[in-house]
Amino acid sequence: MSQAVDEVLAELARLEDPKFREANEKRGDDHGVNLAKLRAVAKRLKTQQDLARQLWATADTAARLLALLICRPKDFSREELDAMLRESRAPKVHDWLVNYVVKKSPHAETLRVAWTADPDPVVASAGWALTTERVAKKPEGLDLPGLLDTIEAEMKAAPDRLQWAMNHTLAQIGIEHPDQRARAIGIGERLEVLKDYPTPPNCTSPFAPAWINEIVSRRSA
Repeated sequence: MSQAVDEVLAELARLEDPKFREANEKRGDDHGVNLAKLRAVAKRLKTQQDLARQLWATADTAARLLALLICRPKDFSREELDAMLRESRAPKVHDWLVNYVVKKSPHAETLRVAWTADPDPVVASAGWALTTERVAKKPEGLDLPGLLDTIEAEMKAAPDRLQWAMNHTLAQIGIEHPDQRARAIGIGERLEVLKDYPTPPNCTSPFAPAWINEIVSRRSA
């Protein structure tokens, strides 16, 4: 490892907080660094693609999160991003990789199609996350009825992370596309996925029918 990597790892070790680690581990994230402090480190380091690659290679979760904040998304090849996703088992690393890096990559659409069809449910969930983005921002060319067919057939029995991602696509279709709204709400009502999910006060329920109606209502207010 380079001296720069050693110095960054030492700084991350100093930022480690047992309370944060305990809270994060309940969500499957094996690190104990306050994310606000991590972002402050990233802001100081600025964009450094080589350092980002080296930090990623350590396989340390906090180092990988930092790598995703200082990388240059368009500099990763399709093959690199695919390998990185398959290595991302910590939920926060997975989410940041998809949202901060892959969505900004010229390979996003190719990966969306490949990942959605992947037999690994964690990989497939990334494909659905990218599909949700397209439903909201660039729906031209998407087969929305076909997506709803797949969700209706597969979401109920899907593993948690894949189910969550498919449910987000379902809600986004209902929110953004009035011609598909009734069907999206109907699917959500029949499947009852996340219907009883504990939702804090003043937060929107992830249950798709409630989610759709809440956002549509807000937008028309």
